[in-house]
Amino acid sequence: MSTKKITLPTYFIDLHLHLDGSLNPDNILHMADMSKISLPYEDKDELYRQLKVSPYCSNLSEYLEKFVLPLQVLQTGECIEYAVYELLRDVYSQGLCYVEIRFAPQLHTKAHLTQDEAVSAAVKGLKRGTTDFDIKAQLILCCMRNNSNHKENEETVRMALKYLGNGVCAIDLAGNEAAYPTGDFADIFRQAASEGIPFTIHAGEAAGAESVWKALELGAVRIGHGIRSASDKALMDTLSEKGIYLEMCYSSNMQTHAVDKSQDYPLRLFIDRGVNVTINTDNMTVSGTTLKREYQILQKQFAFTENELKSLALNSAYAAFLPEADKRFLYDKVNSEFGRWFNAI
Repeated sequence: MSTKKITLPTYFIDLHLHLDGSLNPDNILHMADMSKISLPYEDKDELYRQLKVSPYCSNLSEYLEKFVLPLQVLQTGECIEYAVYELLRDVYSQGLCYVEIRFAPQLHTKAHLTQDEAVSAAVKGLKRGTTDFDIKAQLILCCMRNNSNHKENEETVRMALKYLGNGVCAIDLAGNEAAYPTGDFADIFRQAASEGIPFTIHAGEAAGAESVWKALELGAVRIGHGIRSASDKALMDTLSEKGIYLEMCYSSNMQTHAVDKSQDYPLRLFIDRGVNVTINTDNMTVSGTTLKREYQILQKQFAFTENELKSLALNSAYAAFLPEADKRFLYDKVNSEFGRWFNAI
């Protein structure tokens, strides 16, 4: 049941947040009850340990294994609606004023749902959450990297078109980048471009700079992660010239070994070369983080000043899949509120 709208100070924007990787243990246990399924872990603390990536994670493929369990409880419309609503509650309480939540509708059809029903449920949760909490939010629909799901990806594009402007703002390509090259999905993004659907693409996370080049060739206006762009000066120059935004996720990038050593994380390099970067969480539960924690880590790691951190936060307002007037609203909000948080570090 909806409650009276709650108003809290907010100053953060997360543009790269996966639904299935960001649900807290309490909500997963509740959805298991809703679905009448048994999970292998009923203790909340043990469940959290199983949901969170191991400090010994060796690569992206191992990291992605953590999504298997939460997806088990996201196979009904009621649970998807609940999950989106509760995630909005969580991120709002953490100080977010805008979020783009991404999920892959085709991964929620293991029982009886269609992709259309999965997206419809997510939109319902989104609308309830933005009504009850003082937060703006939209959905990004993920196509998946695989060699046997072309029809499913085409259906995801159709769903994005159907709900575009009604809860959905863009599509994405997610999954094991090292195993399934970005170029293999060119026709999917040509279809999206022909329909006027904006898109971001996970690239340069587990594959090299060539994956980012391909994403740009396909028409991506944002790049998920993009870490490996640092190895290619011409690519960094192109990203800067074209005004492409990178959706960087420090904790996740370190856990998947997109970068092995923190001192090699290319955030400063990108900034110095004029590449637009944004700070995001990726998967709050899997990575054991929040957006505030990501900013705190980066402030300590790179000795950022308040103005430098604020510039990164303001980049997220410019990069959002929103009309210009809404971007300006977010920009002004972050610009006026961000110092309150920084001074409390």
